[in-house]
Amino acid sequence: MSGVWTAFVDMFDTATIATIFAGASGLMFATMGETISEKAGVINLSVDGSMMLSALAGFVVAFQTGNVWLGFPAAALVGLAVALIVALGSIKLSLNQVAVGFVLFALCTELSRFLGNSFVGRPPVGVPAWGIPGLKSIPFFGPVLFDHNVVVYLSYLTVIATYVFMYRTRKGLELQGIGERPEAAHSRGIPVNKLRYLYTALGGALIGVGGAAFSLDVKLGWSDRPTRNLGWIVLAIVIFGGWHPLRAAIGVLLFGALQAFALNLQPQFPSLSQVLPSIPFPAMILALVVVNWKALLRWLDRYPWLRAILRSDPPTAIGTRFEVN
Repeated sequence: MSGVWTAFVDMFDTATIATIFAGASGLMFATMGETISEKAGVINLSVDGSMMLSALAGFVVAFQTGNVWLGFPAAALVGLAVALIVALGSIKLSLNQVAVGFVLFALCTELSRFLGNSFVGRPPVGVPAWGIPGLKSIPFFGPVLFDHNVVVYLSYLTVIATYVFMYRTRKGLELQGIGERPEAAHSRGIPVNKLRYLYTALGGALIGVGGAAFSLDVKLGWSDRPTRNLGWIVLAIVIFGGWHPLRAAIGVLLFGALQAFALNLQPQFPSLSQVLPSIPFPAMILALVVVNWKALLRWLDRYPWLRAILRSDPPTAIGTRFEVN
């Protein structure tokens, strides 16, 4: 138990917390993208494969051009294209969103392995560090929040922008409306399906940027399936966060903390070094089980203010097709 306690205490080291914030950028972008898409009523189950293919596209463009900043729009376009296929399959072709998303996940995963084989081990092009002058010198908060790079800062600004847009603007209310009650939204003159295309594409673009953040910053380079299983974690975090941007962001940081904890455990238990890195994945599944535990839900119903903080129900029309009569 002393080894576990030591690993837990080490998580509160300033450098460790700063690493958690820096390493969360890719998941932040992808989680916000999936939150936007599902809020609009479209489940993009291709996230894991889309992130992988986008990570490859971003790396290849940055490597070939020598310009890391060109890699991000390239990755965004790949993520956008994949998401539009999901939206087209659902809205235009009346196909099951889950089935289409899963097929695209498998296709994108295999494409990334096939197309990326020749780029494994190539010299990476990374995002340069850019600590914010003055702010990075603030004790604790400086290295944790202000001594990273532009991609990390943008990931957290994306969280804030997503929250403000969803809950503080008229367009954000329309976004929630097409995911909750599309019939009512349509009766008020809101183009439900056009907006679903738009927000699914936007969500896909953010997922693509999240993929590029891994290959150009977080993991820096291309290897076989570098973002493997992280797309499924994104889907789990969206549910864990109750389809709310701020709570989803907390979920991302919690996952990062679990990864740091597993890493700190390795020196304490060297015989389990192959198993410990997988701890965050079942831990997130356990967290999902807990937040959906019926006994907990009944208890939360007694305290609406606490339920509002800890849990939200999914959009009513998520995964459904809206037909204009």
